[in-house]
Amino acid sequence: MFAFATSPRQATAERPARHRAPARTESGAQSGWRRMALRAGAVISACLLAACEPGGGSGIASGPVTGQPIDPRQPIPVALLAPGGSGSADLEWLSRSLKNAARMAAADAQGATIDLRIYDSGTSAEQAVAQANAAVNDGAKIILGPLFAESANAVGNAVSARNINVLSFSNNAEIAGGNVFILGNSFANIADRLVGYGVSQGKRNLYVVAEDDIAGQLGGRAIETAIARNGARLAGRSNHSVSVSGIDAVAPQVVAAARSGRVDAVFMTGNNQAALPYLAEKLTSAGVDPQATPFMGLTRWDEPATRLRMPQLQNGWFAIPDQSLRGQFQARYRAAHGEAPHELASLAYDGIAAIASLARAGKRDALQSSGLTQRTGFAGVGGVFRFRPDGTAERGLAVATIRGGQVVVLDPAPSGFRGFGF
Repeated sequence: MFAFATSPRQATAERPARHRAPARTESGAQSGWRRMALRAGAVISACLLAACEPGGGSGIASGPVTGQPIDPRQPIPVALLAPGGSGSADLEWLSRSLKNAARMAAADAQGATIDLRIYDSGTSAEQAVAQANAAVNDGAKIILGPLFAESANAVGNAVSARNINVLSFSNNAEIAGGNVFILGNSFANIADRLVGYGVSQGKRNLYVVAEDDIAGQLGGRAIETAIARNGARLAGRSNHSVSVSGIDAVAPQVVAAARSGRVDAVFMTGNNQAALPYLAEKLTSAGVDPQATPFMGLTRWDEPATRLRMPQLQNGWFAIPDQSLRGQFQARYRAAHGEAPHELASLAYDGIAAIASLARAGKRDALQSSGLTQRTGFAGVGGVFRFRPDGTAERGLAVATIRGGQVVVLDPAPSGFRGFGF
């Protein structure tokens, strides 16, 4: 037997964040949860930044416009809050990656000048707020970061009265809204992509298996919302504790449902690194065939790479960013800095590149909600993305599986939004 342990990418701290000002959604003020997501030169820069050019159409933020207007011909003061100074090797690598990626994007911003100012915000909300206030006092007109949801929520509160927008690296949709936007890939975005693809393949009856911690319950809720949105049917749901005994207890329910003929696919939240393969092994060993009844997951099934060799994870469905530009970015980063970037480094590049593209197009509202929420969005390191009026990010994702120990793309990521949506 073994004990489950969380990975740096997937750990979640179960602590509520403070309320912020009313968000631009009908639900009003939103509470947040701290999301611990620990989780070739000119060619790529020209490709990314050219693709980031606005394609026409104004932003569509509902409610009051937030953020500072700018003169796009002048240097744009942007503050980056990175989790430096924590003392954790993993967090220091992540912080270094975010800083380096932001500097790369600022250097690539041809036709716009990004005055990038970097602040170490550590891991506490208090330090993040102190650094955010210092940044605004220094003249910053927009904040990129921080990473943790609780800190981003607190920073949003702190700078709201000064009309500063925050582009957080968090993927927690609970904190989005008002002056806070999230760059991270939310559970809702992943669930919607996978459920939509499943429906296109005739997989309409979905059974949900969710961990009973905060991340699992948020993920389960996102899956159920995606099921309703895509015209599918919730065929049942099982919640399990993050333990061997917890999975052992619910596995027979899931197996019975999968073999009943009334379930087309099993959608697992799978946030814990050890829980996902153990659950999949329990189901496959009981005779559930993932080719006939696909397993779906909110997390990357190909990371860490050791998962590629696990027979129980073969043929499962998961979502991944567009790999072509991401691979070029990683190669360029490694050549410049002598190490691989953290997987979240691309979020810093995306945030700077989006601002630069709007400024280059002469947009005075490049830092305002009206500009940031343009329908056509931007092309980032991992593919197209755009900010929705509710502050979340919609990202174009590919649907992938594992076959013979290799990642196989079942449905490629979209190349653009073409002005539709919202």
